Amino acid sequence: MATPASLEYAEDFVPEDDILRTARQRGIEVGAPPILPGCGAALCFLATVVNARSVVEVGTGCGVSGLWLLRGMRPDGTLTSVDVEPEHQRMARQTFAEAGYSGSRIRLIGGRALDVLPRLADGGYDMVFCDAATQEYLDYLTESVRLLRPGGVVAFDNALWRDRVADPTQRDPDTVAIRELGRMVRADERLRPLMLPLGDGLLVAVKLPAS
Repeated sequence: MATPASLEYAEDFVPEDDILRTARQRGIEVGAPPILPGCGAALCFLATVVNARSVVEVGTGCGVSGLWLLRGMRPDGTLTSVDVEPEHQRMARQTFAEAGYSGSRIRLIGGRALDVLPRLADGGYDMVFCDAATQEYLDYLTESVRLLRPGGVVAFDNALWRDRVADPTQRDPDTVAIRELGRMVRADERLRPLMLPLGDGLLVAVKLPAS
């Protein structure tokens, strides 16, 4: 079993550059804490593996996770990112511009995810990343499975929720919601899941082809 030192080494194995570090600091300052570098590197890796051209992000923040995704996507790929905070999206747009990504690669949509996601096309996306309201994760899962093409990947941040999900005595609403998400993903025969112990936990699953 990996020791805390090994987990820390894994978390920083692919380091952030100055643009990501600046975006991270912006997120911390405005109360939108971003994913840790290990999770970001995993998102970039997954986007590369699925040759992602169309990606949906739930929770723009200040652009850290979005930039990791863009760096893993195809050069002609488009990131659609949803957030309720216009100021966060303004900062994310600044992050993307600093990294050299043009407006044609990014579609930022303001509003609640559960209002926006139903308007997106069935089977039209290669990857969905969710990092927003944890108590809505089950609803995000339903929408994500609909949005993904066969072979597409869904990922959820905070899947271990500060070590609370693994402790059955923890019954606060966020922990219960994330624990139920894990059960639902494992039980869904359309998905093949994996829990990555990076950051605060990254739950990923691939959508299997219809049998």
